[in-house]
Amino acid sequence: MALTKRMKLMLAKKPTSEAPLPLVEAVDVLKGFPPTKFDQSVEIHMRLGIDPKQADQIVRGSIVLPHGIGKSKRVLVFARGNLAEDATAAGAEHIGSEELAKKVKEGWTDFDVCIAAPDMMGLVGPLGKILGPRGLMPSPRAGTVTIDIAKTVKEYKAGKVEFRNDPTGIVHAVVGKMSFGATHIVENIQAFIAHVMSLQPQSVRGQFLKGISISATMSPGVPVAA
Repeated sequence: MALTKRMKLMLAKKPTSEAPLPLVEAVDVLKGFPPTKFDQSVEIHMRLGIDPKQADQIVRGSIVLPHGIGKSKRVLVFARGNLAEDATAAGAEHIGSEELAKKVKEGWTDFDVCIAAPDMMGLVGPLGKILGPRGLMPSPRAGTVTIDIAKTVKEYKAGKVEFRNDPTGIVHAVVGKMSFGATHIVENIQAFIAHVMSLQPQSVRGQFLKGISISATMSPGVPVAA
């Protein structure tokens, strides 16, 4: 396949060596790639020394980055009573119980994150076949099954990031926008790396972090020194 003019320009700006760069330099390389007509997301990819087939080695979690990710998420909340009122006050777009569950069961998933009060999991559980494959199923481990609805909604509206390793043991996440200043991108990435490193499963033997790269939505990856 022939390379586009923009791709040729990006490859020309990419370091010829594949050696990992210090984070500040890697971000400078990323920022130096030719821009697009839209504000690209900045992504991080961390290759971990885990066995993804082992349940006790799954790495997943969530974090509110120091400078957000430049995007407010559309939030759905399963709650009743006071907790539903808390969700409304915090800015959730969709709040409900049985009728909302029926809508999701019929295939509607026009939202970015799903939060549930603990007493709603009996209602939400059967929706796993729809929500699970889309990464939307509420989970206590991810902090999306909670009684602190207001705080959780506000965090996701501010751009809270959820992540989970893929079947090859790599964690992918959005850590900002290309329009962010380089310092903000660096600080977001540092916070994300530190958080993932704090989640190392006890059963992992040997090197936990195997490699890091960063990229934009439409750019080559830039390897980062761990």
